[in-house]
Amino acid sequence: MNLFDLTGRVAVITGGNGGIGLGIAQALAGQGCNVSIWGRNADKNKAAAASMAGLSGKVDTRVCDVTDPASVNAAMKATLDTFGRVDGCFANAGIGGGGRRSFIERTEEEWRTMFATNLDGVFHAFQAAAKHMTDRANAGDPFGRLVATSSLASIFGTARNEHYAATKAAINALVRALGVELARHGVTANAILPGWIKSDMTAGIMANEKFVANVMPRIPMRRFGEASDFGGIAVYLMSKASSYHTADTFVIDGGYTAF
Repeated sequence: MNLFDLTGRVAVITGGNGGIGLGIAQALAGQGCNVSIWGRNADKNKAAAASMAGLSGKVDTRVCDVTDPASVNAAMKATLDTFGRVDGCFANAGIGGGGRRSFIERTEEEWRTMFATNLDGVFHAFQAAAKHMTDRANAGDPFGRLVATSSLASIFGTARNEHYAATKAAINALVRALGVELARHGVTANAILPGWIKSDMTAGIMANEKFVANVMPRIPMRRFGEASDFGGIAVYLMSKASSYHTADTFVIDGGYTAF
């Protein structure tokens, strides 16, 4: 039996219409998983679905504001109406650091916007998915996967993006708590976060000669992963092979480690 064959499984991916989220969606659909992409932008959703034409899994898209519980609940209902079940929820929606001003210069609006976008999205999506998964488990079908994308900032902090680091650390803490609460239902909760990933976001960094000369030698093994590595770990976490992994954070750094 192929433990990584996800044929018939269904995964929701918030923010799955670009970047890491799209890589996760493509990898899951390539393994036969049916995918429902939830994103705010209908055109991006359509383009993401088109990029997966020909893969073995079916792809569905929903316009959804993950910070709005009513929007999330509507998207979940529509996904269940289409596929009949949801086996995994990959909460990838969020925003980055948002500038280089110091903590004491931040406004309350900036603080609340960061928390709402990064935390509310995970909370609402996970809550809707977990309710469905636990109801299904009580009916004799215990299987569920909750996965949030995080950031190295959640471990090491970050200069002048303190509120961003705080939201990502909170996501990791939520994953650990859910791993304990939901294990009895056969539902796992994990986080994945990038180490040094080759992407448009890191291209500018690598073009900085001082960074390459002074910082790169201090990175253990100076390993870089590919954005597709996220897809690989997503497939693993969605499979039966990962059933004993819960409340772990997977760091993608050219391979991956869990802690």
